[in-house]
Amino acid sequence: MRTGLSLRTGLPWTVLRLHRAALIVWGAFLLAALGTLVWQVEVTADSVREGMSACARTGGLCRRQAVIHYGGGISWASTLVYYSFFAVAAFAGGALVGRELENGTAELAWTQSVSPTSWLAAKLAVPALLLVAGGTVFVLVFRWAWAADRDLMGDDWTFNDVFAARGPALVAYGLCGLGVGALAGVVLRRSLPAVGVACAGMYVVNHNLEEHRGDLWPTAANGLHPESHYWPMHLVETGVVLGVAVVATGAAFFVLRRRTG
Repeated sequence: MRTGLSLRTGLPWTVLRLHRAALIVWGAFLLAALGTLVWQVEVTADSVREGMSACARTGGLCRRQAVIHYGGGISWASTLVYYSFFAVAAFAGGALVGRELENGTAELAWTQSVSPTSWLAAKLAVPALLLVAGGTVFVLVFRWAWAADRDLMGDDWTFNDVFAARGPALVAYGLCGLGVGALAGVVLRRSLPAVGVACAGMYVVNHNLEEHRGDLWPTAANGLHPESHYWPMHLVETGVVLGVAVVATGAAFFVLRRRTG
């Protein structure tokens, strides 16, 4: 009994040790994205404003170039972090779950007083906490960067990366990738096929939501969505994505219990 308790409480640390390389990559990637946002606001914005003093003579083209120069870095940071759910799905399906089932290390853990459900729970809990923490920090910093120099930013709040990165949908997509990847790994029990299926599944989810985002909330009288519709649309999409994450995660536990019975 004492051995089983020790193994269960040590599972999160085991996950961290086994996947420390992925943790380092995620941390470095997130720090680079955050650093880009801070650099754009604190350094690039001032230089762009100085350069815009010549725009009075050259006209609107100069201003558009300045906006592109400033907003480009912020946009790239949000785009890369937003679509990182593909990497999360690939990691969860391949390295986190699929490979462990494929090479038999999961079964070895189950023979040492660790139940399959406890094993999967620990596997998912650690990256889920890191995704929530890291994603929340990025959203807060991105909202600050987006609002800091609005006159230097484009006005299209409907861009896919901007739409997600300004709120909890970004975190929801990461958790969804984790759940879909885990389900693919449990069902296929092979790392490479699980990677492909997990990424394909996330593409279907994301593509359909982006295509039909305008249908998530009734339009205004002129048939368009004003920016005041951002939060209703965003929260509905967040709920849908979290729903998919819950269903996928629950299905992964169900399949694992059925197979290990």
